[in-house]
Amino acid sequence: MGEIFGTGGLSFAAQADWARLPDEIRLGDVAGIAIDRRDRVYLFNRGDHPVVVLDRQGSLVDSWGQDIFSNAHGAHIGADDCLYLTDNGDHTLRKFSLDGKLLLTIGEPKRPAPFMSGRPFCRCTHSALSPKGEIYVSDGYGNAAIHKFAPDGRHLLSWGQPGSGPGEFNLPHNICCDADGWVYVADRENHRVQVFDGNGRYETQINNMHRPSGLAITTGPCPHCIVGELAPYQPVNRLTPNLGPRVSILDQSGKLVSRLDRGAGAGLEPGQFVSPHSIALDSLGDLYVGEVAATDWLAVFPDQPKPPALRRFQKFARVAAAVNA
Repeated sequence: MGEIFGTGGLSFAAQADWARLPDEIRLGDVAGIAIDRRDRVYLFNRGDHPVVVLDRQGSLVDSWGQDIFSNAHGAHIGADDCLYLTDNGDHTLRKFSLDGKLLLTIGEPKRPAPFMSGRPFCRCTHSALSPKGEIYVSDGYGNAAIHKFAPDGRHLLSWGQPGSGPGEFNLPHNICCDADGWVYVADRENHRVQVFDGNGRYETQINNMHRPSGLAITTGPCPHCIVGELAPYQPVNRLTPNLGPRVSILDQSGKLVSRLDRGAGAGLEPGQFVSPHSIALDSLGDLYVGEVAATDWLAVFPDQPKPPALRRFQKFARVAAAVNA
């Protein structure tokens, strides 16, 4: 068992050598992670093999997606057993079968909506499915909106505008739905997760976090948020401790339940992070964290050369009982 991380009775063991990839598979930044019913792990990454599939033991099952994507960003597997991949480089959400057959494309490749227009899409970031199969897409880098689509891809509604008030966004970076249909949005540069009903009505927000990037929701009647928090990038606070990068588990009031953090800031040791961009849980409560370390290295370490080899993701095996499992 690896080094143990976590607080508050919820702990995880780092499994640094879990993945066993052949030499010909070289991962880029793992921007998105999704897990299917068989606990196979889908790594949506910025390398030459955009979708890499591993079994629970960390062995390669499949790889596909060459010559399709511009910039991998978000990955999600819905209750329909389909893989939804968000590409913020060509402004699309694509739906695939788990073996890589393209089933649906939402958005026009390489044709973004006008900047901050509120219309889909301008550098969309992530997607989630409601219990009814409706598709929600966060649209964050060139927009400040959430879009809702029917299962067949028909646009139903959009909400949001730039700002910091309820229902406003400053880079909606990630999105999840719980079993009751509530929609959780990682409002990254407003340092919060906003919660909406299925029609975009603001309900509440979860605070006490720093630049939420990765986001996952636990199961159960009162789900918790698992948040990948980014480091500060500005010169004025870049060296300030206790701001991230790290992974935190928060309840609905923003109370800290557990935290994966070595307490030493950004780094490459197990349990340290450079940019925790994507988070997923398997059926046993094991935690997977994808990183965009190569993309964010100079923002986090402006005075240090980028190492020749960077970790792309980490697995943490559950040790204590999972929250709300």
